[in-house]
Amino acid sequence: MKTQEVALHINGIRYEISVGRKFGQIPPSETLAETLRGRFSLTGTKIACNEGACGCCTVIIDGSAVASCMVLTVDCDGKRITTIEGLTDPKTGALDPIQQAFIDYYAFQCGYCTPGIIMAGKALLDKNRHPTRAQIQDALSGNFCRCISHYHVIDAIEHIAHEEVSAS
Repeated sequence: MKTQEVALHINGIRYEISVGRKFGQIPPSETLAETLRGRFSLTGTKIACNEGACGCCTVIIDGSAVASCMVLTVDCDGKRITTIEGLTDPKTGALDPIQQAFIDYYAFQCGYCTPGIIMAGKALLDKNRHPTRAQIQDALSGNFCRCISHYHVIDAIEHIAHEEVSAS
């Protein structure tokens, strides 16, 4: 029997992973969220509801914000995946502008949902450099914050959108 392998491009690094039921292999039923956290120690991707309802596990897959608890790792073969850890500049350690905006606008409280919200916002800004407030709210509709910091979150993302407008 031929061993199936999955090639993932996570934060710019290519990984080839064997799929199967033996020790060290990824079972076909393992979600991307489980793989990122358990096998790659990318713990910025949170698992909360594990049903795709809260957005805490949001990552960017091929340019789109996706709940990684709802995607099997084996279905990500050849995909480009960006996690919250992948936003920081690897050479300088500088934060992505959206991460800095979250700090500047106090757009988090407990912080558990923050990585998922940042990733959803980043995916929006990558597709639409100048979203309206309504478009930001729509893009974040799959992310749930129990601490009620959504107004600050929207302000932070809106700041980035306006900052880019004035820089253009």
